[in-house]
Amino acid sequence: MESIEPKKLSLIRILQILEKETDIDHPLTHCEIVKKLEENYGIIIERKVVGRTISFLNDAGYEIETTKKGCYLAERKFDDAELKLLIDSVLSSTHINPKHSKDLIEKLCSLSNKYFRKHVKNIYSVNDWNKTENVSLFYNIEIIDEAIENEKQVRFDYNKYGVDKQMHRSAIHNVSPYQMILHNQRYYLMGFNEKWQHIRYYRMDRITNISLTDNIRTPIRSIDGYQNGIDYKQFSSALPYMYSDKPVSVEFLADEWVFDQIIDWFGKDISITPKGEKFIVKLNVSPMAMEHWAMQYANAIEIISPKELRNKIAENLKSAFEKYKNKGD
Repeated sequence: MESIEPKKLSLIRILQILEKETDIDHPLTHCEIVKKLEENYGIIIERKVVGRTISFLNDAGYEIETTKKGCYLAERKFDDAELKLLIDSVLSSTHINPKHSKDLIEKLCSLSNKYFRKHVKNIYSVNDWNKTENVSLFYNIEIIDEAIENEKQVRFDYNKYGVDKQMHRSAIHNVSPYQMILHNQRYYLMGFNEKWQHIRYYRMDRITNISLTDNIRTPIRSIDGYQNGIDYKQFSSALPYMYSDKPVSVEFLADEWVFDQIIDWFGKDISITPKGEKFIVKLNVSPMAMEHWAMQYANAIEIISPKELRNKIAENLKSAFEKYKNKGD
């Protein structure tokens, strides 16, 4: 009986069998590999050819272990724990819509063997996660990447959700793009708004109808505050909510229990000075972002300076108090 596929493909097919069907708990004997070659690919070879092929693959850098029970692929580009971590990242990424999430998870599963998929139950619950409905994300990334590479501007619709739970166009933007940033589980475009003449951070999953223009991008070093280029450290400390106003020096009083959150949001590049049972914290941060953050932790911190920010927080708290007082009766 002749082989359906050329025998010279047996090396690749044996490697594919080892990749898809073996691990330390599921080795295959040479006879089992011969049988699978014939059943799956119509390739007929002698058992001793399998042994030679495995030796060739080991020489080529593939780690194939042989035991009394058979042989298996001992090392892959990603181990199962790494793949599960990547899959969890895809599932928790709200900027990736359900269809693209499923496609990415399927590709990640294909990097392991058939037994791995049985342990990835979350792949079937992706529609239950809080995902964007915008199917344009990967196209947006492609266009923006091309614009950054060629130093061109982009034009797009920017959208917001309405009371009908649907996205609606809020404005059309012409933007010089500089960087795509993953921050706080959101994907942002850092760009210079050509109309308003300042840096902004756009949610990638809020962008639709994007197009590449012929207009030359505004050089980042020509923008006030960016003469030395982009300070990437600023994204995780000075801009926790991706507001685009200029960072200023902020000082606040904090309870000890909240420092886990302070470090989590602003990093370790902060000054901490004990004051009684509390601590004075100094850092550089966006005033708008700090206002938002301070309201979130109002029961644990007190803004000391700048005075304008302290007054703004006081106004917010007074307004909130007026809304809530006597409303529970």
